[in-house]
Amino acid sequence: MKPAPKTFAVKSFGCQMNVYDGERMAELMAAQGMTAVADANAADLVVLNTCHIREKATEKVFSDIGRLRKDRAGRGEAAPMIAVAGCVAQAEGAEIVRRAKVDVVVGPQAYHNLPRLVADAAAGTAALDTDMPAASKFGALPARRKVGPSAFLTVQEGCDKFCTYCVVPYTRGAEVSRPFAAIVDEAKALVDAGAREITLLGQNVNAWTDGDDRGLHDLIRTLDRIPGLARIRYTTSHPNDMAQGLIDAHRDVESLMPFLHLPVQAGSDRVLKAMNRSHTCDSYLRLLDRVRAARPDIALSGDFIVGFPGETDAEFAETLRLVDAVGYAQAFSFKYSPRPGTPAADMGDQIPDAVMVNRLQQLQDALNRDQLAFNEESVGRTCEVLIERNGKLPGQKLGKSPWLQSVLLSGEHRIGDLVTVQLTEAGPNSLKATTNFAS
Repeated sequence: MKPAPKTFAVKSFGCQMNVYDGERMAELMAAQGMTAVADANAADLVVLNTCHIREKATEKVFSDIGRLRKDRAGRGEAAPMIAVAGCVAQAEGAEIVRRAKVDVVVGPQAYHNLPRLVADAAAGTAALDTDMPAASKFGALPARRKVGPSAFLTVQEGCDKFCTYCVVPYTRGAEVSRPFAAIVDEAKALVDAGAREITLLGQNVNAWTDGDDRGLHDLIRTLDRIPGLARIRYTTSHPNDMAQGLIDAHRDVESLMPFLHLPVQAGSDRVLKAMNRSHTCDSYLRLLDRVRAARPDIALSGDFIVGFPGETDAEFAETLRLVDAVGYAQAFSFKYSPRPGTPAADMGDQIPDAVMVNRLQQLQDALNRDQLAFNEESVGRTCEVLIERNGKLPGQKLGKSPWLQSVLLSGEHRIGDLVTVQLTEAGPNSLKATTNFAS
């Protein structure tokens, strides 16, 4: 028997969906009467909400577990109760129990059972749940009570695409869309709790459907009518699910921000086919042309993987040419990371790490160049900035532009204010702005 935990800390790693899941787990614990603490080393219960996309993710979990126990033991204190949640828990559940002897292991489709699992662990019962039940977990989660000015809202989970490098179909399951009415209700609750901006989340968010021929664009048009909701975003999208209705929404819906994250992953058609991406470079570029025709000022973001098995120097050069053709405002780029159980992990001609490091540096140099260029082109624009938090300097505030740029400004602004500014100075990762300008 262990004493029931009175305090908790949730540490989330990886994507925005993990951030959302971490917030919901925190709400679950708070609903049980536990108190959140910022320092994991001071918590009775530590929830490690894990990501399995990158190599060595599992080893990082074991390292974090060991450090938590060592730090507490060094102070002569009892070890905290440790729960491993998320995609590593789903993929490595039994192994985590065997190696680390943690108290709770819970997968991303079962975290609504976390309070019961914690109670079982305190009573000395094995607490492992990596089921993917047909019943939705969302109905078991508590109501949203207080959020920041920008909030995440999961509308779709899982993936049916089976890209050969990706573990998501195995850790998150098949594509499942939440019901239309449930999403709208949660969005209204988020606005009532303080949100001015909502980002709709999904592994393939633009694959969302309610089964009655309504797609993500229909959902966005409905959310646009919620009083007090000023901004709508969505991520992450797949090129094959970018319907014309969604493109038209970027033209028609004022609250839908001019930003699109649309991963391409590589610039070589052969590599894309080996990845099972089901789009070509040409089809991707033509899709972007349609998006820009609908919303000329849209900021584009993407994902890239360098060093996929068999990628040649010439094929990597094709990726650089695609980057030059698009001009991304932001992008994420990674070395290929073999994930156990995925087809690509067993492919021949794995690329040496030194080659991947060199290619990643070249790619990031190009992406950073274009991000800075986009920011510099923004100087002089007048736009609204949503204030999200205090800056590092006295009197400074940090917010986001419509194009998801970080913007710093001074003044007596409150968190959650939408402030009309003029962008005055650009850096590689942020801009400065002023409210003192001639309109």
